Amino acid sequence: MRSVGIVGTGSYLPDKVLSNADLAKFVDTNDEWIASRTGIRQRHIAEKDMPTSELCYQAGLRALEDAQIVPEEIDLIIVATMTPDYAFPATACLVADRLGAKNAAAFDLEAACSGFIFALATASQFVATGMYKTVLVIGGEVLSKILNWEDRSTCILFGDGAGAAVLQAVKEGFGFLSFELGADGSGGKLLSQPAGGSKCPASLETVGKNLHTLQMEGREVYKFAVRIMGDVSVKVLEKAGIKKEDVDLFLPHQANTRIIDAAVKRLGISPDKVVVNLDKYGNMSAASIPVALDEAVKARRITEGDTIVMVGFGAGLTWGACVLKWTKVGLKV
Repeated sequence: MRSVGIVGTGSYLPDKVLSNADLAKFVDTNDEWIASRTGIRQRHIAEKDMPTSELCYQAGLRALEDAQIVPEEIDLIIVATMTPDYAFPATACLVADRLGAKNAAAFDLEAACSGFIFALATASQFVATGMYKTVLVIGGEVLSKILNWEDRSTCILFGDGAGAAVLQAVKEGFGFLSFELGADGSGGKLLSQPAGGSKCPASLETVGKNLHTLQMEGREVYKFAVRIMGDVSVKVLEKAGIKKEDVDLFLPHQANTRIIDAAVKRLGISPDKVVVNLDKYGNMSAASIPVALDEAVKARRITEGDTIVMVGFGAGLTWGACVLKWTKVGLKV
């Protein structure tokens, strides 16, 4: 089994920025209320004619440039999203076509906000076994298009964006050291988009009742997240045989600063080792971790040999984490 790592990253945010003050013009809220409870100050919003595939294409293009590979070298593209362009075809197929990745298989993966971690775990197996040499993993969302903009409990929380990573074989002892994934379907109704699937097909009634928008029981999701973020971080470190004090960078899903603070306290790591960009982007679901990773790389907060922990949670309910010993040097195998 080959060691597998990330040899290139990229991200893309729509140009339009919606601040808390902008939101307050049409929602009963204000900047102080949102920021004090969530840590969010603004979020990026896609234009009406901009689908998830466009954001994913842009992020993927940047990741390929960073990895210094051409689209024809990609063997597989996995897009993690819960806001695909269509129920079918897969958004990953559309992205492959845009990129010109003529030799790539492609499929979507849906694990909500945990999606990027699940996709990394899936992609790494293809490379580790030798089935494929190069896999492009993208987390992308246009959550603004499934929000009820009259529901201040949810519309203030989310934003649009995409982040991407290129996976290849790396030298032994580097790359992904462990993964921890989990799910609890009994909590599925706590965070969902009720209509539009086979159980509740689209109708005038479902549209009228806003059942095609994101629905969340915030208090229950919060309690789950505070517990699981710390638990799964501890488990994935134990699985990798890494001590908490040896973590160089902690990269959590960007949902709420209070949730992040609780996980950091559980791990007992220094706040200066934590990546937080929630104030700029809000919760971007499957895009939040890869965008934060790309920003950390570009800001040179990650160097050769650093130990990184990435952890997320989301609808399903799902959760996932990984430990990664950083190198961007891929092996020519």
